[in-house]
Amino acid sequence: MPTITLRLELLKPTQTKQQMYQRMTEINTQFANWLLLHPEVNQATSKIFKAFSDQSFPSAVVNQTIREVKSQKKKQRAKTFRKIWCCFNNQNLKIEKHSEHYTVSFPTLGKRIGVPVITRPFQVAWLDKIIDGNVKQGAGKLYQKKKKWYLAIPITWHVESSQDEKMMGIDLGLRYLAVASVGTKSLFFKGTQVAYSRRRYASRRRKLGKAKKLQAIKKSKNKESRWMKDQNHKMSRQIVNHARTNGVGVIRMEDLTDIRNTAKSRKKDQGRSLHAWSFYQLKQFIKYKAEMVGIRFEEVKAEYTSQTCKCGHREKSNRKGLRFKCKQCGYICHADLNGAINIGKAISGFAA
Repeated sequence: MPTITLRLELLKPTQTKQQMYQRMTEINTQFANWLLLHPEVNQATSKIFKAFSDQSFPSAVVNQTIREVKSQKKKQRAKTFRKIWCCFNNQNLKIEKHSEHYTVSFPTLGKRIGVPVITRPFQVAWLDKIIDGNVKQGAGKLYQKKKKWYLAIPITWHVESSQDEKMMGIDLGLRYLAVASVGTKSLFFKGTQVAYSRRRYASRRRKLGKAKKLQAIKKSKNKESRWMKDQNHKMSRQIVNHARTNGVGVIRMEDLTDIRNTAKSRKKDQGRSLHAWSFYQLKQFIKYKAEMVGIRFEEVKAEYTSQTCKCGHREKSNRKGLRFKCKQCGYICHADLNGAINIGKAISGFAA
């Protein structure tokens, strides 16, 4: 089942509430570190908190922390957790709608409280689905970021898988960030404009660096990161919409393990600007958007996909820049499109 996480910002919590949330986080982290070293952690229940402290603390949070420590103990190499945020399961975290506003209630150090949240337009539909019971609500996490408090609530739902077996292949690179192919139709996303924008960001940061404006450099990096994320969202949305329009049942992408070593650009500056592009983020966006509409997602090996012709002949010299011409049958195609077609066919097999 597909899963997404709603990040809801708490609407201007008072200083008293913020201090209480911070105190809850401190207690929870101390309890988690104490529990990590407890010999009977695998048999622990909420009653074990009394052995740690005699202060009042929500049992709902205690139970979630016990589950977290149990699952992390085998993976945890450090002897302590830096911070364990308070979590609430779907029985203790309740979302309600009052007129056009939404509130979220959860247990605290005092009484259970309901706090208003800031909702983005796309979040409203999901909150209504949670209230109506059309999606399954997971354990919410109360956390702080940049002096603001949020509730992260994962939601899952059932989607009927598409019965279509039509394949879409997606090739990733530098001169074209993505090329999608399905049947005789294709979709291209040029890398020139985004490379130009990245060079502008880099140039601005160099000037700021000479002026010793470190805070401005940090803001510029954050702004660029948000811009890149927005670009990846737009590309992934167009790709998945294109897949739905053309009756695609399976989207296939290359395994991204070695993309920065294999992707090359003729222009040195463009390559430098795009080698740090978040291809993994783009892949994740395509994956979850596809699964949301019932399209299966698969990863394939990328070896030889850019060198192989539809006739089956494989030769390195078949490709020259963006031009593909088979040395055996003379077939001519855009090189990245040819790669996308071969990825759709999974000619090199599936990634492990």
